[in-house]
Amino acid sequence: MKVYFLGGGNMATAIAGGLVKQGGYQIHMADRSAAQRERLQNELGAATYETLPPLTDKDVLILAVKPQDMQAACRGLQVNGALVLSIAAGLSVATISQYIGGSPRVVRIMPNTPAKVGLGVSGMYADKPVSAEDKHTADQIMRAVGDTVWLDDEAQMHAITGISGSGPAYVFYLLNALKAAAQAQGFDEAQARQLSLATFKGAVALAEQSGEDFGVLQQNVTSKGGTTYEAIEVFKKRQVAKAVGAGVEACVARSQELAQQFEAV
Repeated sequence: MKVYFLGGGNMATAIAGGLVKQGGYQIHMADRSAAQRERLQNELGAATYETLPPLTDKDVLILAVKPQDMQAACRGLQVNGALVLSIAAGLSVATISQYIGGSPRVVRIMPNTPAKVGLGVSGMYADKPVSAEDKHTADQIMRAVGDTVWLDDEAQMHAITGISGSGPAYVFYLLNALKAAAQAQGFDEAQARQLSLATFKGAVALAEQSGEDFGVLQQNVTSKGGTTYEAIEVFKKRQVAKAVGAGVEACVARSQELAQQFEAV
């Protein structure tokens, strides 16, 4: 199967890399930068272009340029019925379809940065005109870099943005906070980084393997009156969980605002 990318940035490179590793795909990538094209050729063995050639209805096109640049980037594209996957945040299926000449074969995707290491999760949405076969193709492509979650309502893409799309940044924020706390307790930076990463990695692995509710897992290591209990009580008093929820709500609201801006253009 031929998969074409419009844009050769980080996420496009991550997805293309996953497809190369999986095998069975011919990768073609268009990017305005000659240096970027050379890198994509060397790292992925991809065929590269400054502008994409005409496509066919047997091809897959992944739109991977910035949302604000998408309309201009799509001018002159000869999609010719190809299956189109858009990873541009905030651009609706209807908008993307308009940009590419009205084609109904559009799947909207919100991936996240752990796709770079094959551990991403992608929220996915397609309107009714997209066939089950096309959805399966899109699903297989994104599973090359992690898990997929299909949504019944396109409006849920804003919520996906707030949880998994932006979620890695929340984890990095907490990792950095734990590392800083470790340094405040006398550990050097390398030790603090090691302790923080290992703690998060181990906790996630335990949660995955046990299948237990996160709250139950927390209670299992929180004896009343013990050391962990004291830490959790401080988090409760400082309303850390509420702050996380408020952060997600702010992210979702901003996603909705940006989408409205793009729709108005």
